[in-house]
Amino acid sequence: MKFGIIVFPGSNCDHDCYHMVKHVLGKPASFIWHKEEDLSGLDVVLLPGGFSYGDYLRAGAIARFSPVMKSVGKFAEEGGLVLGICNGFQILLEAGLLPGTMLRNRSLKFICKDVHLRVDNINTPFTLDYFENQIIKMPIAHAEGNYYADEETLTKLQKNNQIVFRYSGTDGRITDDVNPNGAAGNIAGICNEQGNVLGMMPHPERCGEKILGGRDGYTIFESIVHYSEKILNKR
Repeated sequence: MKFGIIVFPGSNCDHDCYHMVKHVLGKPASFIWHKEEDLSGLDVVLLPGGFSYGDYLRAGAIARFSPVMKSVGKFAEEGGLVLGICNGFQILLEAGLLPGTMLRNRSLKFICKDVHLRVDNINTPFTLDYFENQIIKMPIAHAEGNYYADEETLTKLQKNNQIVFRYSGTDGRITDDVNPNGAAGNIAGICNEQGNVLGMMPHPERCGEKILGGRDGYTIFESIVHYSEKILNKR
């Protein structure tokens, strides 16, 4: 299987994702410049973190118009796996591939620290190697990570089990005091209804090796591989 990593002007976590996939996971990976439109031969598309187009207007608002995003949308419609991390999540929201939007952190400050997450949905290609309600630790680094959606959308996300990660305490409790940015429902990551598109604010590519302080993020990439292997075995 092959991963493609989209590179926008201002992306700064593209090489982190490449290292995770190529050198840690041991799978083929290539960079895809945002003006390219050919995603053939790819099994997974990664939209990395960073500050695409300098976050002008708002995070992801300009990147959504990059030529590659039409191809990403088609790729997702056809069942391809798409993972948006931090700025990648913001771009997926702006492009309409996931519901909701991002607001400035309620502190109005950039936040960079480790947080705890509860895995609320293990029935996705990205989380099948976690166990239900597992508490994991990942770093965040963002100024616009305050996820917002209207009540109807939040209810739909909950009903369809589209909320994948929530900010939590080490005991798994979902409370406001462990919510780093004010996100509605402590939401840290969501998927589309089909489950093949995941957006998340925490950075799994930054916590996939022991030397980085933990391997909780590695499980996401491992899950993708195991999911793909199961699909191939069914063919």
